[in-house]
Amino acid sequence: MRKSKLTHAAEAIARIPDGATLANGGFVTIGVAETLLKTLEQRYLATQTPRDLTLVYAAGQGDSKDRGLNHIAHAGLLKKVIGGHWGLAPKIGKLAVENKIAAYNLPQGVIAHLYRDIAAKRPGNITKVGLHSFVDPRVDGGRLNAAATEAIVRLLPIDGEDYLFYPSFPIDVAFLRGTTADHQGNVSMEREALYLESLAIAQAAHNSGGRVIVQVERMTENHVLSPQMIRIPGILVDHVVLAEPGDHPQTFSEAYNPAYTGEVRIARETVKRELNERLLIGRRAAQLLMPGSVANLGLGMPESVAVAAAESGMLEQVTLTVEPGGIGGIPAGGHSFGAASNAEAIIDQPAQFDFYDGGGLDQAFLGLAQVDQQGNVNVSRFANRLAGAGGFINISQNAKMVAFLGAFTSGGLRLEIQNAQLRIQQEGRQHKFIQQVEHLTYNGQAAIARGQQVYYITERAVFALTREGLLLIEIAPGVDLQQEVLAQMDFTPLLAPDIQTMSTNLFKP
Repeated sequence: MRKSKLTHAAEAIARIPDGATLANGGFVTIGVAETLLKTLEQRYLATQTPRDLTLVYAAGQGDSKDRGLNHIAHAGLLKKVIGGHWGLAPKIGKLAVENKIAAYNLPQGVIAHLYRDIAAKRPGNITKVGLHSFVDPRVDGGRLNAAATEAIVRLLPIDGEDYLFYPSFPIDVAFLRGTTADHQGNVSMEREALYLESLAIAQAAHNSGGRVIVQVERMTENHVLSPQMIRIPGILVDHVVLAEPGDHPQTFSEAYNPAYTGEVRIARETVKRELNERLLIGRRAAQLLMPGSVANLGLGMPESVAVAAAESGMLEQVTLTVEPGGIGGIPAGGHSFGAASNAEAIIDQPAQFDFYDGGGLDQAFLGLAQVDQQGNVNVSRFANRLAGAGGFINISQNAKMVAFLGAFTSGGLRLEIQNAQLRIQQEGRQHKFIQQVEHLTYNGQAAIARGQQVYYITERAVFALTREGLLLIEIAPGVDLQQEVLAQMDFTPLLAPDIQTMSTNLFKP
């Protein structure tokens, strides 16, 4: 009889040495090993060990407050962080802003792929993802603060073309999550909304000589499921830890939704919709959806595109995807973002980014926070607030058409939709269309060189990207062009000779 791999959380965490590199799995609030993160925090606060960890994670993991990666936001516990998205873990972001850790932001898909390169003992990941953005070493090299002195991205010309090289590094510890484990450590994920990069991380840590610790909801003597349902084989697992009560919800906002695992199907009429600026922007963006297209929806405002597509019946004519692996169905929003009801398929996150990076997306709908005259977009950093790029760079660089969605101004904006017209009741305090973006997440002129179609959609104006810069092509009915559009921009855009009025149907209940 082989010895059981079932271990108490405290015992597994006690084996993590100082200076280790920890890879943590999860996406927003899905697949987060909450018990492991809490136990690591408790051990550090009680013993001041382990110290000086390097944390690596692909997608943001947290609730923007206290859960997820926020548990381990302690100077001394962490020394260096390489993350794909920072906004959901503001406590770690605060350490970065205060220069208490070395902080880096790399594209989510690059980190997901890098795990596979580490597992296979390849020297690193070679890709064009990140070129001409803040990740490019000719810009910031992914560094977020002065403490980040190490170069972790290199420019690599191959046959006259520029690529970026992201070197591999060993993974000493992996925190992962599954549903059911047997005593040999074989882990299935039948109640998980996503598989993520769990297999790649487990292989990377195992082949680096590290430890793989998996949090599960339940144990079984022997799996009764098909071996095809095992997502992390026991040969890769060192410790299985049972989750503490309340630490293993499917997402941080839903204990378990059977529609996310294909156990039930929901009717599209159940999708919640309320006529506000979010739905208005989603409706205008949904007009760009092409029958038969494969599209990606980003976090935040782009979630409204799924609602608008369901409302109009367009959902049956397109395939919506989300970067952690969902294909088809209705993408979830809020703290359940990443899951999908009625999905046609769910694949591993690295495989989804293979598809994205290779140009598989016909269309992408992403958020915008700042835009400048050249069409550059910032969603990753604003003064001392770190948001991070997540999968934005992979997706925006490689989709054939990309639309950036967001309110025209921010900070107190109040609108009214009445009689199929838009009324600005109170203008936002901050302009989003500014002279120069603070952080270069998306390079407009590089997009023109790639031949991308690019749009910027707000509740009151729509712009298209041209070689000469932003071109205003539509305004909302009821909006004053001079006072409520041009006067609320820090630059003057190009004006189409025949600026259109948005369809009044967008403004109807």
